[in-house]
Amino acid sequence: MSNDIKSLEKALGYSFKTPKLITEALTHKSYKQPYDNERLEFLGDAVLDLVVGEYLYKKFPTSDEGKLSKIRASLVNEDGFNKLAKYLNLGDYIYLSNAEEKNGGRKKASLLSNAFEAVMGAIYLEVGLEKVRDVALDLIEKNYETISLDELFKDFKTSLQEITQARFGIIPEYDVIASRGPDHKKEFEVAVVINNKEYARAVGKSKKIAQQEAAKVAVSMLKKEK
Repeated sequence: MSNDIKSLEKALGYSFKTPKLITEALTHKSYKQPYDNERLEFLGDAVLDLVVGEYLYKKFPTSDEGKLSKIRASLVNEDGFNKLAKYLNLGDYIYLSNAEEKNGGRKKASLLSNAFEAVMGAIYLEVGLEKVRDVALDLIEKNYETISLDELFKDFKTSLQEITQARFGIIPEYDVIASRGPDHKKEFEVAVVINNKEYARAVGKSKKIAQQEAAKVAVSMLKKEK
């Protein structure tokens, strides 16, 4: 855990004026303080949704709403924010309980993604939308060689269905194993079942995301079995 955020600020291209705010953004709920980063995460999620939506609207002037939504969904999700958090080495700065640290918390995709959203929420509260836009889009462009539907949006459910129909003559089934968390922050665990055999499980912020992630793992497994 690094308490010196100067290197983080350098990577972000932004220096925080309110130490309390960035401390809150970097505090996981396991750290057991009177505050944690969940409220800032909620705010950052909404801000990033808008920033990326505006960016794509301008970048692809002839694309329809459906295509823009798919590209945005490929950027504004746990995997996308985890990618940006890793680029920033954000895990080095997060305040965690000892138990969460021993459990590999600094490398958990969900934890890093949430912290990234919280940091963006903190920047928004300090200086507004324009700076968040500059910081977020700079990070996205540094971390994605190409931003297009073909590159970003991989429909693993369709791929899996094509494989299972060709190999087994059936289509996969998706079972919701569990749903956790409050309504505004639900997570779903989904299993993909093929020929009465469970091939993979995955967790996502929506059933669709969890299904895609489970299908991605199953596709990989079936290709290895070939």
